[in-house]
Amino acid sequence: MNDQPSQDQGLTRRRALAGAAALGSTPFVIGAAPAASATTGRDGREPTADLRRMLREISAANIRRTVMKLVSFGTRNTLSAQDDPTRGIGAARDWLFEEFKKAAAPSGGRMTVELQTFVQPAQPPRYPQPTPVTNVVATLRGAQSESAGRTYVVSGHYDSMPTRVADFQSDAPGANDDASGVAAVLEMARVMATRTFDATIVFMAVAGEEQGLWGSTYFAEQAKQQNVNIAGMFTNDIIGSSVGQNGIRDPYTVRIFAEGLAETPSAAEADWRRFGGGETESAARQLARFVKEVAENDATRMKVKMIYRRDRFGRGGDHMPFLERGYAAARFTETNEDWRHQHQDVRVEDGVQFGDLPEYCDFDYIARVARVNAISLASLALAPAAPAGAVMDSGGFDTDTTLTWIANTEPDVAGYEVVMRATTDPEWTKTIEVGDVTTVTLKNLFKDNHFFGVRAVDKSGNRSPVSFPGRA
Repeated sequence: MNDQPSQDQGLTRRRALAGAAALGSTPFVIGAAPAASATTGRDGREPTADLRRMLREISAANIRRTVMKLVSFGTRNTLSAQDDPTRGIGAARDWLFEEFKKAAAPSGGRMTVELQTFVQPAQPPRYPQPTPVTNVVATLRGAQSESAGRTYVVSGHYDSMPTRVADFQSDAPGANDDASGVAAVLEMARVMATRTFDATIVFMAVAGEEQGLWGSTYFAEQAKQQNVNIAGMFTNDIIGSSVGQNGIRDPYTVRIFAEGLAETPSAAEADWRRFGGGETESAARQLARFVKEVAENDATRMKVKMIYRRDRFGRGGDHMPFLERGYAAARFTETNEDWRHQHQDVRVEDGVQFGDLPEYCDFDYIARVARVNAISLASLALAPAAPAGAVMDSGGFDTDTTLTWIANTEPDVAGYEVVMRATTDPEWTKTIEVGDVTTVTLKNLFKDNHFFGVRAVDKSGNRSPVSFPGRA
């Protein structure tokens, strides 16, 4: 499934926990009124001075330059020329490879860039011959040994298409879909390569999205086979315009699509979801909530609109192969789309301009979306991992709730927080500091009435995403 309807469907769519370690692993019991250690309301995490500097370095002018260069290749259809130096997918690939290497140069070797190439088998009649597909992959290795194996991926797709996906000869500017996403990823790589993070971040431009998510599927499958710990993935696809086909202009909101049930559950998991009501609590949803917490502030000037769906109706993107392999993944997309400027031959029809042209892009908006991504990735890669093995007592006839989890391995973890909310609230509304423990009993807090989660906090106050508990 790609970012368009199939041809058969039609052609025209982030407080340090000082002294908490002294508590050791002794179970911590919260009294009937835990207000002394709880804060109500959303976190409203304040970005650090360095994160603010990082976000200020993201340049709309650089993003515009990238978009215009990608458009200049005429078409970037995956089936187009691989060896023409000025036109087609090969020229775009080679230019991006050099640009990512330039971005990596100030990293002192911590960021490496490679071309991941494979041959996609023929799929007659639509793709009559085997097709080489290349992903441009820049890896910024984490600096903390206990965290370096934890990886976060951010992508955009550099291929484009006109009205017909197999038409590799017609112009396909692909300014919004998806030069906008690639430009954001390249600019993030440039800015973040000069900084150090505990965990690893992969910046990636993939091909073959329009033909069927070929590049992202290959990367996700290779990662799965190699047991790569991808703790979160974002794709940026169609983030270029602040004005929709409906005429509405919204330059300060971006949608994040995050599905609820990310994979086919085991019988026991399915039973727990039915019993415990955890159908809204997937790892992808926790990832999206994390983004909303760390990215909605005056440094980004953006609102993050969570969409409880995998993607738009009848459509899909490069986060899907990751979801299908059990990874937490989500998609960023502009709030109001204009389908006249997606997957269209460049033409004027009844006085209306069709085609995915750069004049319909808002480069300041793309830069703000890039800042949402960058602060989210930085906050994830600086924070501890989400606690593993979180479980909740599932017995009835008890006015208390007990949560247990496995201690994190990072040396800088200071302790943990329990978060909670009413079952009907979309976001966590209360935070309870519990210290450096792995078991907590919440007195007189009915599990019937609330959802609970647990997250790790390091000595610098960086918080992990939330782990939603399973059945004890």
